Parts: sequence; structure tokens; C-alpha cells
Amino acid sequence: MEKWFLRNVKGNLDAISKRLNISKILSRLLLNRGIKDLKLMDSFINPSLDKLHNPRLIKDMEEGVKILKESILNNEKIRICGDYDQDGNSAILTLYKGITRCGGRVDYVIPHRIIDGYGINERIVEEAKDDGVDLIITCDNGISAFEAVKLAKELGMKIIVTDHHEISCTYDHKGNIEYRLPKADAVINPKRLDCKYPFKELCGAGVAFKFVQVLYEEMGIDVEESYDLLEFVAMGTVCDVVDLVDENRIIVKEGLKRINNTNNKGLKALIKTTGLEGRTINPYSLGFVIGPSINASGRLDRADIAVELLLTSNEDLAYKYAEKLHSLNIERKYMTEEGIERVVSQIEKKGFKEDKVLVIYEKNIHESIAGIIAGRIKDMYYRPTIILTDSKNEGEIKGSARSIEEYDIFKEISKCKDLLNDFGGHPMAAGLSLNVENLEKLRVRLNEEANLTKEDLIPKIYIDMRLPLEYVSFELVEELKLLEPFGKGNPRPLFGEKNIPVVKAFKLGKNDNTLKLILKMKNGKTIEGLYFGDIEEFDRRMSKKFGQAEVSKMYKGIDNGIKIDIAYTPNINEYMGYRNLQIMIYYYR
Repeated sequence: MEKWFLRNVKGNLDAISKRLNISKILSRLLLNRGIKDLKLMDSFINPSLDKLHNPRLIKDMEEGVKILKESILNNEKIRICGDYDQDGNSAILTLYKGITRCGGRVDYVIPHRIIDGYGINERIVEEAKDDGVDLIITCDNGISAFEAVKLAKELGMKIIVTDHHEISCTYDHKGNIEYRLPKADAVINPKRLDCKYPFKELCGAGVAFKFVQVLYEEMGIDVEESYDLLEFVAMGTVCDVVDLVDENRIIVKEGLKRINNTNNKGLKALIKTTGLEGRTINPYSLGFVIGPSINASGRLDRADIAVELLLTSNEDLAYKYAEKLHSLNIERKYMTEEGIERVVSQIEKKGFKEDKVLVIYEKNIHESIAGIIAGRIKDMYYRPTIILTDSKNEGEIKGSARSIEEYDIFKEISKCKDLLNDFGGHPMAAGLSLNVENLEKLRVRLNEEANLTKEDLIPKIYIDMRLPLEYVSFELVEELKLLEPFGKGNPRPLFGEKNIPVVKAFKLGKNDNTLKLILKMKNGKTIEGLYFGDIEEFDRRMSKKFGQAEVSKMYKGIDNGIKIDIAYTPNINEYMGYRNLQIMIYYYR
């Protein structure tokens, strides 16, 4: 069972409400999202392009643009090296279109997930030299590519790193941390310790976008033209699951406007092929439909397909690519479900369920979906999870890690570097490889050194505020739209209320997979609540608490004794011209 917490960030609600002309409820929600500065609050509820930060504040930005400008003017050969996921694809598209607009002679390369692994490597550098490349620009990778960058310099090429990942670090035997940068001609990453850029959470495509903005200025191109690239940058921002606050919020809001009116033939074809035509594209569409379809090419085929889709002006080719991506994503979903079943079987049968950190080796999992499976298993068991499978190197296994908020998995894996062949990542996600004989040592050490308490391993539900149901209004629902788009760092508002009588319950949908509850408010009126969770579990818990007779009465609409606490979000239901208030119930107890 989850543990419920009420957020209670201190702040002067009266002053905020008055200054920004918003309700105290919205003022509370802004504080709960860690936004305390009035200027940032205004930017949050009124996001606009003029509130983007100055890209020249990023360390090495002007030096990198100077190098690129000289290469363009000297007609040198430029190669972009990206990554095989949505953010990497978006960053490639942003740089490629930006550099092409400036007259640059540019192409791109994407590492193959299985053959090359993540990021630029020595093979890619040597191939660039053979192809006569003068300048390499990385995007969404490169911050830890020390050997590849060193080789590029030794071979006489210039190299600019643009990235957003954590700066590589190591821990000595005393636990002291040491940071290290690759020796490129310019290293453009807001996470650099010596970078004074005010926002550190841009994705790879966001950093590429900032780079193009300064390039346009230096090349005498109106910077407003760079805004056309935001449809790509928004996709990368949502799909890389960075916090949708500050600049990311502006990028996604403006990018979605452009996506919903796109002229890009490839994007239009993908929207139609995935069944989204005629619907408003929102962060959910990007994160759970379009993004996974694009990512599927890098997982099960070659990532170039996705970039070619979004670059082509040939409509027939666009549909051919879109259908290929959609087909690959269906295959990926099947493989994921099959992999999850295998992992769950191991956890349940081999006693791993009691481990604080789950380290599972399953050789039949395709390495490209190890991260997806790790994320799903982490959610199921609320444990930091590492999923490993065979790599192309004999005797080596590799995989992905996903974590919970109480555990910095990158830091903890770093402490085991003596057991690993390679690793990298973030506090919440990492990738690693090791020799198979070190598997058990890694599992034992991570679990022995994990200071996770029983409390840490209980899922947490954070409720914004207690809000009686009679306070739900059309005006409130409309005001909450000012917080859109929702995503990581800006979750959908979640309100709570206790001890609500259930007047009647209905099971809806073809498979009875939706529960509609008629809830009684304190003023005697009722409101509809919809719940899309496990309805069988709901019935079981109600029967255990109140008795089967009361549950039967509830479904018949007869007076009963069932009362529940809920965590909910208000909504407006529109059907055949009628509008009524309802609530979406996400958690109950």
C-alpha cells in the first residue's frame, strides 16, 4: 500500500494570489512545485518565448559557435554524432536543419545500439577521418567519451561536445568525488560545474537548440527562425523525461502548438499511422505514442529511420517509414511484456523479492528494452532495479538501471566501479556492463551497502492539498489548465478528501475496466468519480473492510455504509453538447 503525504510548502498565498491575479489554490500548487520566486511563477503560468534564457550564458557556447561558423564559411565537412533515442534524434534534427540553414556541409551518424553502444566511439571517429570530416559535433552524448574525443584530436579533427548528461565523476576510497571533462575544443553542457547558465535541466535537443540560436545570431539569421525547430525539441524534452519547468515548459508548450499545426510530412504520417489524427497532440501523445514509435527504430532496427522520416519531403516515403516504426513499436511492446513475465518469475521464485536492490540477469531479454523493463519492475516492486542481459562480447553482460527517489543509483553503481567494465547515467537511471562472474558480487555489494529503510521502500503519494468536493467548479478546472502541459517536475494537480460516502457504483467499458462512483458531498449534492485502476482489487478491499453485503448495496444504489478517502483531479466531461463536472480518482483508501 502507498503512504500518503500532504505537501505543505510555506508561502504567502494572499500576496501571491493578489500579485498574479490567481486563486489561492493555484498559488498553493505553484509553491508545491518548488516555484517561490514571483518572476518564475509568472513565467510558469504565462510561458512565452521572450522568457527563454540567454544561450550565450552556457559555458563554451560562444567558443563552440565560433568554431562551427568558421567551418561553415570555409566549406569544411561537418558531421553530427547523435544518439539512438528520441532525444538524440531530436537533437540531430535540430542541429542538421540549423546548420543546413546556415549553408553548412553537414551529415550525421547515429551509433548502432547493439554494435556501438551509447554515444560516439573510436570506430565512429576513425570512419569520420576516412570520410574527410573536419569537425565533429556530438549531441545528447560525448560528455564521458574521453577516448573518442582524444582520438579525434590526435587525428587532426575539431570536436565540439554538446550534451546534457551528468558530468563524469569517480569516487576514491575515502568517498571523495572527482569530476572530469573530455578534452574537446568546446564542451557545451549546462551541468558543468563552471557553467553559470540559470537552468540546468535542458535535454540534449534543448542544448542543441540553444547552440543553433547563437549560430543564427552569428550568421545574421533572424533568431525567430529557430522557433520552427521547437516541434523537434519538444519531442525530445517530453520523451527524455526531464522536468517540465522553466525553459522546458516554454519549449514544450510552444513546440506542441507547432506539432498540432505541423507541415512536416513525416510527423503527419506518424500521427496518422499511430491513430492520433484528428486529436490534439499533448505530452501523453508524445511520451506514450509518438516517442516510443520513434525509439523503436533505435531499439530493434536502425535509428536513422526515424531521422529520415522527419527529414523527408516525399509523402509516400514518409508513410513507408511511419508504418515501419509503428510495426516495430508493436513488436517492442510484445517483447517487453514477455521480458517482464520472465523477470517477475525470477524475482518470485529465486527469493529476490526481499532484496532492497533488484539485480536480475535474464539472457532472453533484448538489450534494447532492458531499460523499459527495469522501469516497469521498479514500479511494480518499488525497488531500485537493474536488468542485465547478454552483450555482444563473450562473457560480458550489460543492461540498464532505474531507481526510486530515495536512492541515487548512479552514485551507488559508481562505488562498484571495480566490478564494472563500463557505466554512466543519472541518479534515477544508469547503464552498465560487467563480466558475468561479477554478477553475484554486484548484487551482494549493492544490497549490503544500500541504506534503504522499510519506509523508503513504500511508494509515496504526494497530495497538493485537501480540497472538499463541493469546492470543485468549472472555474477551478479552467484555471488549472494554466499549469499545462503536465509531466515530470510538474505533475497533474492531486487533491485529497476524506470519508466520502459512495452512493452508487457502476462498472463501465467492454471489459468492465472502468469504475464510476457517485459520491456524496457535504452539501448533500453528488458528483461523479471515475477510477481506471484494478477494479477487482477495489471490490476485494471494500468487501474486506465493509462486508460483501455493503458492496452489493453500493452496486445497487441502496443506502450503504461504504466511505472512502480519495486522491483526485477535477475534470469537465463534455458529451453531445452537455458539460458536467467530474473527478478522476487516482488513489483511494
